[in-house]
Amino acid sequence: MSGDSQPSERAQQMRDKAQELEQAAQHATDPAERQRLTDKALRIRQKSEAENGRGSGTMDPM
Repeated sequence: MSGDSQPSERAQQMRDKAQELEQAAQHATDPAERQRLTDKALRIRQKSEAENGRGSGTMDPM
């Protein structure tokens, strides 16, 4: 089934978006804009890890 690849694909898309935002932040000249982009990238990474970082998604860590 393709259900297993869908979460990892979404996780990769989220990581890619976070990387794009981090790169944009590096090129931003306005400190407030740089901080906003950095914060948004961090939130996306945290959400990606929370949703997909545990692998199988089961409650049992073993």
